[in-house]
Amino acid sequence: MTYEFKKILKAYKEAESKNIKTVLASVVLLKGSSYRKPGVRMLIDEEGKMTGAVSGGCVEKEVLRQADSVFKTEIAKVMIYDGRYRLGCDGKIYILIEIFKPSVKLVRELEKCFNERKYFTFKSWFKPEFSEDKNYGSEIIIENVTYSIKGIDTMTYKTNYQYYKQILEPVFILIIVGGEHDVFYLSKTASNLGWEVEVVLSLSDIRTASDYPDADRVLHVSASQLMKNDLPKNTAVILMTHNYAIDLKFLKVLSEKKALEYLGILGSVKRKEALLNELIESNPEINDDFLSKIYAPVGLDLGAETPEEIALSICAEILSVSRKRKPDLLRLKPGSIHSFKEI
Repeated sequence: MTYEFKKILKAYKEAESKNIKTVLASVVLLKGSSYRKPGVRMLIDEEGKMTGAVSGGCVEKEVLRQADSVFKTEIAKVMIYDGRYRLGCDGKIYILIEIFKPSVKLVRELEKCFNERKYFTFKSWFKPEFSEDKNYGSEIIIENVTYSIKGIDTMTYKTNYQYYKQILEPVFILIIVGGEHDVFYLSKTASNLGWEVEVVLSLSDIRTASDYPDADRVLHVSASQLMKNDLPKNTAVILMTHNYAIDLKFLKVLSEKKALEYLGILGSVKRKEALLNELIESNPEINDDFLSKIYAPVGLDLGAETPEEIALSICAEILSVSRKRKPDLLRLKPGSIHSFKEI
């Protein structure tokens, strides 16, 4: 969700620089089931350009049509899309459409949240009915300070209205240690998932950021230099240098990091056992909790063979671990396929 909102804020800044109005469409309530859940958002500019999505693509045209009155009057509205009669889903989606014109200060504070990996809260006020109301609207709360996304300073306390509250957490980070051609594909796949990607190369490696166009950062550092600071929350690390000695150096340094949530190691079972044996010999008191976070050989058993398929296998495993879900066929799952609590 945070990754999508970062794209929305970027699109807003581009539109604002051209004096083009924008509105924000947010799913604030769901009755039944739908492709996407409350908290997803889409930015629309008055030229019809859309950033983000509130469905799989079937609702967006109606949102665009409903947004026309919001552009003209700047009065927010709630629209209802009943998927029981139009879609394959059997739910009713309530979408709040409102003018999006955050103040310069709010934009600055949001970008600070992204850079410093801080949480922030979205709170949207509305009534669950097809209606327009000047008091409908969303607020963003950053470190106990509340901002209106309309850019106004004063807020109306909406005692008779319902609200949807969402806490947005920092974007997931994937640190890839290694620089061979398979890193290119893993970086691309992870970036497409909205993760921040950091590629770590050795000090002597001649490759540069241009070799990994989907990575957010490319560093030339040693194991000790990379790990001198604590790892951020929501971070996974993959060791795929294809060099046993280098992987072992990083493994030893990583064993001291308490915040590590996932550590994948590329290679065979035999190679993994050799690495872990040397690690334990060098530090017999190593924490069992750290060992439990090692996934090697890395990836889900999808029958992957090509670099692209292996990248998919690795990212799928990271996602399942970070979301605390056991990979399985959805057709075998009884009831709802989502953990979201439906109304």
